[in-house]
Amino acid sequence: MSRDDQLNAVFAALADPTRRAMLARLTEGEATVGELAEPFDLTLPTVSKHVKVLARAGLVEQGRQAQWRPCRLRPEPLRDVLTWMEQYREFLAPRSGPR
Repeated sequence: MSRDDQLNAVFAALADPTRRAMLARLTEGEATVGELAEPFDLTLPTVSKHVKVLARAGLVEQGRQAQWRPCRLRPEPLRDVLTWMEQYREFLAPRSGPR
């Protein structure tokens, strides 16, 4: 997957508030799909679909521990977003006077 395709996948995954909330939960540590589903009024298959979108974007990986498949956050794609955003740092910096 090219860098542009990877960034597109990450931004598409982050566009959904449910997936952003799942990522926020994963900053606290690993979680199963069931644990990720707890705060939402969603079925487990729907939550699994969200996890798959996050995994395709490289933001989440699932391990194997016996019958459990805990999800964990992968920081690399978020670092890539920060690197991409660096080109806008000067534009985003506060300025005095009109633009």
